[in-house]
Amino acid sequence: MINPKNNSTNLESIPLVSCAKSFDEAVESAEMHGNDMMEKMERLFPICRSLTGAGIRETFNIIGETVPLRRHKIATGEKVYDWTVPKEWNIKDAYIKNSKGEKIVDFNKTNLHVVGYSTPIRTKLSLADLRPHLHTLPNVPEAVPYITSYYKERWGFCLSQNQLDSLEEDTYEVVIKSTLEDGFLELCDARIGPEDSPEIVVATYCCHPSIANNELSGPVLTTKLYEILSGINDLRFSYRFLFMPETIGPIAYMSMFGEELKSQVHAGYVVSCVGDDGPYTYKKSRRGNSAADISALHMLRHLPTENSEILIHDFFPDAGGDERQYNSPGFNLPIGSLLRSNAGTYREYHTSLDNLDFVSARGMAGSLSAYLRIFQTLEMNRKLLNIKPNGEPQLGKYGLYPGPGVHPRFEDEMRYILYLLCYADGENDLMEIADKVERPIWALTGAIGKLADAKLMELAD
Repeated sequence: MINPKNNSTNLESIPLVSCAKSFDEAVESAEMHGNDMMEKMERLFPICRSLTGAGIRETFNIIGETVPLRRHKIATGEKVYDWTVPKEWNIKDAYIKNSKGEKIVDFNKTNLHVVGYSTPIRTKLSLADLRPHLHTLPNVPEAVPYITSYYKERWGFCLSQNQLDSLEEDTYEVVIKSTLEDGFLELCDARIGPEDSPEIVVATYCCHPSIANNELSGPVLTTKLYEILSGINDLRFSYRFLFMPETIGPIAYMSMFGEELKSQVHAGYVVSCVGDDGPYTYKKSRRGNSAADISALHMLRHLPTENSEILIHDFFPDAGGDERQYNSPGFNLPIGSLLRSNAGTYREYHTSLDNLDFVSARGMAGSLSAYLRIFQTLEMNRKLLNIKPNGEPQLGKYGLYPGPGVHPRFEDEMRYILYLLCYADGENDLMEIADKVERPIWALTGAIGKLADAKLMELAD
């Protein structure tokens, strides 16, 4: 046991309790943020995003209205580990017309109709010659798939299987007004919290076109987390928010800041697929028992949800998002991912069905609340020390014992006080004590505050 005479800091002089209460207030108000997150998603939805180009820049500009982004540029052709930054892609228009002049496929109706990074084309083709350039999802016949070709130059269109089946033998005019030119890959970050503190990474990606859950729910929720956390005083950790294109984005970012991340990151999460009403799903970091994993699993054990199903997955590299890059062996960062319906597991994934009707204010607000509770768990999880450990302190003289006729076991806060006094020995952290009492760590806030005010508890670390 740690000696209580050590130079530990009294809880009165640190922000643990006030910070925890600020998180409680943020969680209580999470529902009211659902609608404004949906409004931002509606604003971003029509933009044709890709790895590079005007669409992702416009997206960063809109996010930058809330988050003071630091923007990094890496030029076309530059090597980032085993990858090379591709040319910058921009598109103005694309369509397929039949011989009657009717647009049967129109980029302006949905930007998913064009294979991402398609090279420019203007030609006329028979249906037989056009078919190899047409992509569908036969198992979801009403949906337009989302398909890209970033690193091999080709062109193509996406349409529903129903559309394809309706095409007649004809000569079709095919036009894609796009450009592939030297330009830049852009990566954005922003930081809040005390300098030189361990970091929590909140990462998301911004490169899909009109996809709501798998794309926009992540950046929109991450933007709202920045907004809320920047208003919470007395944060223990520094928070690094990352907005960038998927895969090559984090690889390029780590080529610039990887060593810094390895030395500073305490925990982190990739935010994606958080806008639907599916079951909460947690994908662990590669380590499997990192602070990110322990805190997320603690939160999920105590998350109130109408959908009682909660899915937990060990790390897997053969699917998912940017967590694959952050967890690669050269970095092995403690970064997991909390989602709702897991990427690739729902019918609407990477199709035109993943639209604004598939996500909801309620789904976004629920995910916001869950992430805030994770961060609160990380912020609160300290080791405390009972200053008077020789038997139970006489709680009555501190105003901490219940009045006549009330058995202490019937008062939750009294129970928390007794557990804290028993297990706050400088070895157990608060999450371990909360687990012993079978309650979430944030339920202990009031009891901690009372013990601190009575000068019965102090920090051991």
